[in-house]
Amino acid sequence: MSSLTILNQAPHRSAALLVHLARHMRVRSEAAVAPLGLKARHLIALTVLRDQRGSTQAALATTLGVDRTNLVGLLNELECQKLIERRRSSEDRRRHTVELTDTGAELLAKAEFALAAAEDEVLAALDREQREALYGLLQLATAETPASCVAAEASPA
Repeated sequence: MSSLTILNQAPHRSAALLVHLARHMRVRSEAAVAPLGLKARHLIALTVLRDQRGSTQAALATTLGVDRTNLVGLLNELECQKLIERRRSSEDRRRHTVELTDTGAELLAKAEFALAAAEDEVLAALDREQREALYGLLQLATAETPASCVAAEASPA
């Protein structure tokens, strides 16, 4: 049996296609939000703060999976743009709480609109039902990340 025959009989593998699609989506998404002065790390932090209705800095660092010192730099960037506000916790003066400002919420809404347009462009070959199916499959595939993947993501490259 030739190697070509073996390849043709091999099951389909998705990794290369997912990497390609993710790269294309990332490039298009970054271009869509760049005019708003945002980067992916900003979007993620703003989204978490909106969805959690604020957070302590320590909890936000844990949620984002970043070192606290790196988080401070990120929060400084967002605070300079008046997208977030940091305050001393009323319950524990040693802790800081972080909340999304109205300006931050408005900019996040604009960014999400721009990201939706970028996603529409990247997934133009799929109809609505296919997009819903893809979303459902991606949710299912990412619902339980294997421990080996979590460890690899946490390790410095």
